Order: sequence, then C-alpha cells, then structure tokens
Amino acid sequence: MKLGERVRRLRQAKGWSQEGLAQVCGMRREYIADVERGVRNITVMSLRRIGKGLGVGPALLLRDV
Repeated sequence: MKLGERVRRLRQAKGWSQEGLAQVCGMRREYIADVERGVRNITVMSLRRIGKGLGVGPALLLRDV
C-alpha cells in the first residue's frame, strides 16, 4: 500500500476531512491532499507530524511502502 493511500484510509477512519487532519497537524490542507495523491515528496518531519496527528507512528505509515 502506498503512503498516501494509508494516510487517506486512516484519516477517513477517524471521520476527518483533509482540512481537519491539516489543522491537527499544523499543516495546509493542500499539503495533505498532495501527500494523499502521491504528488508530494514528504519529509521525515512531515511524516512524523502526520503520524502524530493520526495517532500512529511513522513506521506504520511507511509499512510496505
């Protein structure tokens, strides 16, 4: 599974919009959308922030990527 697909699935499981996840992570909605579509090269720090916002570790986000 790709990173963006996993982020989208975890976000949707929480019932959050991209805007909601972005607010929790302190990021822009457009950035989250780009990550989910796989058009953004994500940094380790951003991966950590998204993981923290979703309540999972970066290792889970990167599993099988």
